[in-house]
Amino acid sequence: MSSLATKRQERLTDRQKPIALDATDRQLIEALRENARLPTATLAKILGVSRGTVQNRIDRLQQAGLLLGFTIRLRGDAEAGLIRAVTALELRAGEAKAAVAALKRTPEVSRIYSTNGRWDLVVELRAADLAELDRVLTEIRAIRAISHSETNILLAELK
Repeated sequence: MSSLATKRQERLTDRQKPIALDATDRQLIEALRENARLPTATLAKILGVSRGTVQNRIDRLQQAGLLLGFTIRLRGDAEAGLIRAVTALELRAGEAKAAVAALKRTPEVSRIYSTNGRWDLVVELRAADLAELDRVLTEIRAIRAISHSETNILLAELK
C-alpha cells in the first residue's frame, strides 16, 4: 500500500474510533450549537479555559469526525418562497442503503433521518413551489426501495 493510501486509511480509522467527551467538550459543543461563529477567545471565556484549550478541543473533535463543520441557522421565514415538507417513508426489507443513496441524489432533499415506529425514514424536503414538490414526491415514490410514504407540508414555525 502506498504511503498516501496508508495515511488515508489511518485518517479513516481515527474517525471511526469512539471519542470520550467530558463536561468541557459537551459545553463547547452546546456553545457552538447556539452560535458557531463565536470567536475562540469568547468560547474560552464561556468555558473558563484557555483559548489554546478551546482550539485543541475543536481540532480533536474535528479529527475524530464528531464535529463535521460549522453552519448557519436561518429564521423560519428566511426561506419564505420555499415550500418545506416532511415525508415519512416505509422501506422494503433490506433496501435501506438503496433508498438512502437515491434520496441523497435528489437536490430537494435537505436531510434524511432514520426513525422508529411505522416509518423507516423521515426526509426533509425544500421545493420552489407546489409543482416542484409534486414532481419530487413522484420521483421519491418511484424509488423501488420505497413501499409507502406520507407527506406533510410545513406551514409555520411555532415559537
